[in-house]
Amino acid sequence: MNTAGLVLVTGATGYIGGRLVPQLLRAGHRVRCLARDPDRLADRPWPGVELVRGDASDLSSLLTALDGVSQAYYLIHAMGDMSEDFRKKDLKQARIFATACAQAKVNRIIYLGGLGDTQGLRSQHLASRQEVGEALTSAGVPVLEFRAAVIVGSGSASFEMIRYLTERLPVMITPKWVHTRCQPIGIRDVLAYLVEAQEHPEVTGIVEIGGQDVVSYRDMMRTFAEVRGLRRFIIPVPILTPRLSSLWVDLITPIPKSLARPLIEGVATEVMVRDSKALQLFRVRPSGYREAVELALRRLTEDAVETTWASSLASLPPGIPEGQALGSQEGLLLERHRMEVQASPKAVFRAFCAIGGEAGWPTGNLLWQVRGLLDRLCGGVGMRRGRRHPRELRVGDPVDFWRVEALETNHLLRLRAEMKLPGHAWLQFEVIASESGSRLEQTAYFEPRGLFGLIYWYAALPFHRFIFPGMIRGLKRAAEKREES
Repeated sequence: MNTAGLVLVTGATGYIGGRLVPQLLRAGHRVRCLARDPDRLADRPWPGVELVRGDASDLSSLLTALDGVSQAYYLIHAMGDMSEDFRKKDLKQARIFATACAQAKVNRIIYLGGLGDTQGLRSQHLASRQEVGEALTSAGVPVLEFRAAVIVGSGSASFEMIRYLTERLPVMITPKWVHTRCQPIGIRDVLAYLVEAQEHPEVTGIVEIGGQDVVSYRDMMRTFAEVRGLRRFIIPVPILTPRLSSLWVDLITPIPKSLARPLIEGVATEVMVRDSKALQLFRVRPSGYREAVELALRRLTEDAVETTWASSLASLPPGIPEGQALGSQEGLLLERHRMEVQASPKAVFRAFCAIGGEAGWPTGNLLWQVRGLLDRLCGGVGMRRGRRHPRELRVGDPVDFWRVEALETNHLLRLRAEMKLPGHAWLQFEVIASESGSRLEQTAYFEPRGLFGLIYWYAALPFHRFIFPGMIRGLKRAAEKREES
């Protein structure tokens, strides 16, 4: 195996890319990652990985990132984008990337697209993924395009949709698409194909990949229920359209309708491997669906989920300018609380990094849930996303309707609000060593947008007076309890 070439991974903050990088490192490859916000990757345990700031739609930054690169992975797709021109954006970005690869003399582009007969696709997103594969060839650089159907893995959107529907509904009234057949593949096998591709630099064109089993979505739900030891009844009806189905998925599962809609539109088309080239060219021998489900559930049980769909869909609203402290922003409203804690900074840091998710919030947990429900009614994310891991956080991780914006080990955690608000909000925790052990500082920031933003802030103050003092007291208790143990 030739390990001398430098490999570029785009989409490293996403579900697939975030798992591919460590696999490439284990295989002995030199890896560079392109990201709009490299800080989201700075705390990953990826020794030797180069992080380059840039955008896949900016030719100049691409040329910088591609300098010296032999092969480039293109793992970017606007899956959660429901705008009318998302296909145009995807195509434009792919063509720019192809042009940059040609100018940088990259040997090959490796792309993960969607399986399905081009003529029979009913999903705009599946069609877009295949169009992107074609666009990547526009500048003459050879392209290896893997095409996969449903990817089964802990934290994947497709798996989470099936998981929550099956676990939460003893009786499921389902649309007729549950009889559609597909060939799901485990995330471990997808990654194995992507990594082994480095050993076959001559392989180009379309390579269809899938698991051992061809199953219907009804079979997938039933198998999941059997693995979990659940008894479920599935009743298909012909009246649920993809739009109604996506609203139902939005209600029952953590998957928002903006993501559920393309997923459901995709399952209306049969997607199966019709070309055995993958088994002839690669050593990978994919597992069956049941085995992939068992592995995904085991990863969830062991709290070993590396990436999730929620982490990969991080929004990028206007935030704090790079290098500027949050407290120096003009026009910010804030509420700050300080408390001495008889525990080390490490114990305090671990305490505030464990908030949210299934563990809930230190005080007023019911109020947090009500706020999440109101947010969902307004079209927001609500509290459904939970956390990737119950104790560990990374920049970019979701925490209910917050997202980690900044993280400094044993010192600071800053969360940015992603609920519907008339402005922008942050919640920051900071700990420093003191004579008593530590001093904890907790600050809520709000940047109002117009008059309604001011009204919102002052209307919420009575709730803040209960929640925020109680929160810092709860964190103090949790930290001191950790210190004692």
